[in-house]
Amino acid sequence: MIRQGVVAAVLLVAPAVVHAQSQKVGAPPESSNMRMVGYNDLQARSAYQPTIHHQGNRWIAYIGHHGGTDEIPTPVNPLTGKAEPNGTSIVDVTDPANPKYLKHLPGAPGTYEAGGAQMVRVCDGASLPHADKLAVYMLRTFGGEAHEIWNVVDPTNPVLVGRLDGLKDTHKSWWECDTGIAYLVSGAPDWRTKRMTQIYDLSDPAHPVKIRDFGLPGQQPGATGAVPTELHGPISTGPQGNRVYFGYGTNKGGMLQIVDREKLLKGPKEPTPENLRAPVVGELAMSSWNGAHTTFPMLKMPVAEFAHDKDGATRDFVMIVDEAILNECQEARQMVWFADVSIESRPMVVSNWTAPEASGNFCQRGGRFGSHSSNESMAAVYYKKMAFIAFFNAGVRALDVRDPFQPREVGYFIPAITDKTDKRCVKVDGKDRCKTAIQTNNVETDDRGLIYIVDRANTGLHILEMTGDARKVAGLP
Repeated sequence: MIRQGVVAAVLLVAPAVVHAQSQKVGAPPESSNMRMVGYNDLQARSAYQPTIHHQGNRWIAYIGHHGGTDEIPTPVNPLTGKAEPNGTSIVDVTDPANPKYLKHLPGAPGTYEAGGAQMVRVCDGASLPHADKLAVYMLRTFGGEAHEIWNVVDPTNPVLVGRLDGLKDTHKSWWECDTGIAYLVSGAPDWRTKRMTQIYDLSDPAHPVKIRDFGLPGQQPGATGAVPTELHGPISTGPQGNRVYFGYGTNKGGMLQIVDREKLLKGPKEPTPENLRAPVVGELAMSSWNGAHTTFPMLKMPVAEFAHDKDGATRDFVMIVDEAILNECQEARQMVWFADVSIESRPMVVSNWTAPEASGNFCQRGGRFGSHSSNESMAAVYYKKMAFIAFFNAGVRALDVRDPFQPREVGYFIPAITDKTDKRCVKVDGKDRCKTAIQTNNVETDDRGLIYIVDRANTGLHILEMTGDARKVAGLP
């Protein structure tokens, strides 16, 4: 459903800092240098990953969903009239002010991460080396048990192409569209961790070819002793950059791992400790209080402060984003860290950033407060200039990252809650205390400069644009 009234209302709201401790249905969103262009309620399904794909002359949003909850009945899909477990929403966003819901593709029955179809990536067959050139392929998880590949050339009628199953805890994968190499986050039954990497050649998605399994030494079959923290997700720079950046852990004991892509793909495949270490060129251990949910590379960045220095005027960085997982600040703050990885064997954190808690009394609002993820598009419109961070009940935060030593916020948008927004609870004296708050979960951008945020607490999809002085940071007209 399109909420035109909500769109019209937000355009009249002047940017302002709002210090309310809780949100109310009908209250306006809170914003600074950002405004809403369009909205879709996504059938009131808990949303995780949005992927925006330029498909022919259309822009299509493919949105992965968490499984449902025991408290809320399985949502009915208005397009079919049937109750369907959360899966993948397919939305035409060509006209961002009027997004059109095209299809809900059901996922696995089950709750939270055991159900749904959280992760989604999309590649054109024309880009993949050995694929059907007329196809458009969507790679998604199926609950926690499988990876699926669908042909979505007609986004209203997806066709299943293949399935890799017999797994557990499948999650946030990465797919190189120009080579077809896919880094699939899986739980292989014989490995000692719930999430590691299975690398496949999906250049012909109808005929997947296994390349190898990969993880931290101690996670492999037959190992003994303590098991290192599980993988969350990788980001590859492809053959041109020849690096894969792995993030381990979510909210504690995290690690950034920098891997030589060619050695990873062509090196010895047997998961011995020696073979697992062989492609690694650098590692950064995080504090026991913080994880590494998203590890986003920002390479060959000129730093104005060092322009006249003999060394280091241009540097490589990785933006590390942790994930808050406990409601009402019942853990250490999860936030954004900038690591200088110019000397890959000795990466070091040079700055960090968090949304100021007091600016919105976020610990008292309900739900999670803290970072979760960043946009992952490397399109020129924002890359190495602005980053967008999903911050749960603090909405999405826009950062100027042109100087990673001094990141600064230039805008934010906290959506209004609706009557569909789900409650989040904590135990107080043995009883549930529940509050309703926005839970901005993930964010992505497109080449047009639009920002897409989705909500974990069933509030839907918001399509945003930058306004005011913040547009100048990205060089937007």
